Amino acid sequence: MTASRFARVAGVLLALTVTALFTLHTGEAHAAGIGDFLRTNMAPVMFAALVVFLLLGYPVAFALAANGLFFAIIGIELGLFQENFLQAMPERIYGTMNNDVLLAVPFFTFMGLVLERSGMAEDLLDTIGQLFGPIRGGLAYAVVFVGALLAATTGVVAASVISMGLISLPIMLRYGYDRRLASGIIAASGTLAQIIPPSLVLIVLADQLGRSVGDMYEGAFIPGLVLSAMYAGYIFLITMVYPKRAPGLPPEAQTLRDADGVTRRFSLLVVTVVSFGSAIAYMKYFTAVKGGADFVVLTMSLAVGISFALALTNKYLKLNLLSVMTEQVIFVMVPPLALIFLVLGTIFIGLATPTEGGAMGAAGAILLAIGKRRLSFDLLRQATESTAKLSAFVLFILVGARVFSLTFYGVNGHLWVEHLLIGLPGGATGFLIVVNVMVFLLAFFLDFFELAFIIVPLLGPAAEKLGIDLIWFGVILAVNMQTSFMHPPFGFALFYLRSVAPKERYRDKVTDIEMAPVTTAQIYWGSVPFVVIQCIMVAVVIAVPQMVTHYKASIIQLDQKAIDQQFDSIQIPGIGGAGGLPGLDLNSPPPLNLN
Repeated sequence: MTASRFARVAGVLLALTVTALFTLHTGEAHAAGIGDFLRTNMAPVMFAALVVFLLLGYPVAFALAANGLFFAIIGIELGLFQENFLQAMPERIYGTMNNDVLLAVPFFTFMGLVLERSGMAEDLLDTIGQLFGPIRGGLAYAVVFVGALLAATTGVVAASVISMGLISLPIMLRYGYDRRLASGIIAASGTLAQIIPPSLVLIVLADQLGRSVGDMYEGAFIPGLVLSAMYAGYIFLITMVYPKRAPGLPPEAQTLRDADGVTRRFSLLVVTVVSFGSAIAYMKYFTAVKGGADFVVLTMSLAVGISFALALTNKYLKLNLLSVMTEQVIFVMVPPLALIFLVLGTIFIGLATPTEGGAMGAAGAILLAIGKRRLSFDLLRQATESTAKLSAFVLFILVGARVFSLTFYGVNGHLWVEHLLIGLPGGATGFLIVVNVMVFLLAFFLDFFELAFIIVPLLGPAAEKLGIDLIWFGVILAVNMQTSFMHPPFGFALFYLRSVAPKERYRDKVTDIEMAPVTTAQIYWGSVPFVVIQCIMVAVVIAVPQMVTHYKASIIQLDQKAIDQQFDSIQIPGIGGAGGLPGLDLNSPPPLNLN
């Protein structure tokens, strides 16, 4: 924002404050009418004023704080707001900075940025593209697969979209992919980092709804995988109806072949079956873990370890039992899968908190960069600077939201929102429909951090009053807010892709053919089908809550009756009864000495 624009908005705010105070101090009839109107409608007027400030383009954090202070002064003059409330502001701001849960945000951001610069995405896209390449839409399937894998390791949308845009888009255009399909699948796959843990938005939503980040991660995992499958299903339909829009790779582009020119993908299937079969058998017969998240995480980790050991043995003993493609796929897949276990696995089985998991992930990302010999001071500096900027951005918005909510709650704005939403027709279903439509429309203008800090704290209490599980509600909102990255005109994923997509005609480095650029209209139109898929996914999560509420199976259930019986059976020796203190009866009231 320029200094002149800042001065204009600040001047408008100051003029409104002076005008309001002058009007309220006058004794005229119209002033009394304005005062009565504000006393009755302070909360909606305050919310409407916030919308006006945001539409003026004022920074969100400062718009929230200024709006809160402005209406605090008005509320004090009207007798609606106790000035003692303002004394709680320093404590609320300090509590925000002292929040251990939000410490996971810089850890996961740093991890994602280091991984994005370590070349892991490039290796994954190249290898998985070779694996799926020969089938129609193979490169698009590879982008979805790698997008889900990057989402489970980086959790940062910008890193995923930019990486895949730089690496996959030129290859897809080289081999005749439709520009709209290629742009849409890259942008949509990058936004999977919003819903697949360790997503930053899930951390913020869990914090704002007052729920466990681990439960939010566990609840969001299946919807994230289902959404990835829906993207792949859309590609399959396109290849069936319009096969020329997503052709397979030609034979000359398939370089991962054995010495005799054969790829032998079947050996990868054999290694997968042997590894998982061995892991399941070991867990069933040699451990006490028989089910739940612990069984799934440990079985997958053991299977990955077995396949990695087989590949190493085959390579260094030169057994030639595995094909070149199988070895390459295993060596490329193991590092991100190991990182997923290190971060998400330890969180799911209860060994680490999300903050501790983020710290281990950041350390693991540095080790991977060292292993690829890409760690440098410049890489660390860039990742640290970007992490500091994003963390400061989040913290400033949260501090502004705290100031706004202090005044909003002080004038009973939360009760106004609660009564407004609870009174909707249709009960919980009507509430979910209206809220999701509202969040979808607001996502055209606000990003997910702003929605999470401004809107979610107002929706959470109403959802809880209606008996809605807040983890389920949070996952629904996360899937919905994912569209904020995708739909025009302010979809950040579209901007990220636009920044790396070719803007002018260029000559392909491999084929030496002059290629047409990718237009902004093609990127926007390519995103539309995937926005529709995301909206369908919201409806699916609402219709099938078991996709999320399975997280409750890992929660330890306490039997309150058994606990009460145990307390009732406790006897304190030496007090009352046989062998107790003489003359002391615990069942009689204490004597009163009135002298």
